[in-house]
Amino acid sequence: MTMHSEFKTTIEYLDKLKLHILLIPGEVLTQSNDNLEKGKFNQRFVIQLDGKVEWQGGVVALGEGNGYITVSSARMKQLDVERYDEVHVKLTKDKSEFGHEFPQTLAEIFRQDIAIEKRFKDLAPGKQRTIIYYINQPKSLEKQIERAWLYMTNLMKLPEGKETMKGLFGKE
Repeated sequence: MTMHSEFKTTIEYLDKLKLHILLIPGEVLTQSNDNLEKGKFNQRFVIQLDGKVEWQGGVVALGEGNGYITVSSARMKQLDVERYDEVHVKLTKDKSEFGHEFPQTLAEIFRQDIAIEKRFKDLAPGKQRTIIYYINQPKSLEKQIERAWLYMTNLMKLPEGKETMKGLFGKE
């Protein structure tokens, strides 16, 4: 299996979604998926731009066999690039379990309550990743603890198998 792919591309803009993206050619996706066409869009990578900015993310199908990965304005600012600028992309298969650094606050909750851990592990991987992402967002440990407890409390209130992101975030 190819461990990583490197190529140059320009930062494009998807008007309908109002997102800056990196176009990922179909041949790169097929190559990084052991040359299998099937499931080539269901891939997660560690993305590195110009050897300076790195994050974990997934590919979204774009059409015509190509995919894309979104690029935030903050990352573009870090690199001092704009729409249609060329960047050097390095994609490495993301082998991590959750696609993000696992929060210690959540690990501590799991240590204290295995029922919560079981419910979390029963969630779809995308929901797990989203929760982990939002717990990791605040810089303050206090805010991370607050979010972890809120999301896990909400999870335990929802009917098993009927969890929604709105419900997990307490918006239902």
